[in-house]
Amino acid sequence: MSRKRYAKLVQEGDYVAQVDVERIYSDQGWSPYLSLEDAYRLDDVREALREGDLEAAAKLARVYKLTRIAG
Repeated sequence: MSRKRYAKLVQEGDYVAQVDVERIYSDQGWSPYLSLEDAYRLDDVREALREGDLEAAAKLARVYKLTRIAG
């Protein structure tokens, strides 16, 4: 079993959060997969962004605001 760090992007509305997670590679079962803790962290960040709680999201991830340039 090996692990590799990965930055997962979560978008809700005008915000994007970059969440650091660990991919777990294994010869058994479904691979690669996330730990339960990382999956819950992604859900918590997504929910915080959806509710507009940027402070809570920023505690778990790097949060960016999207700005349309053209179109």
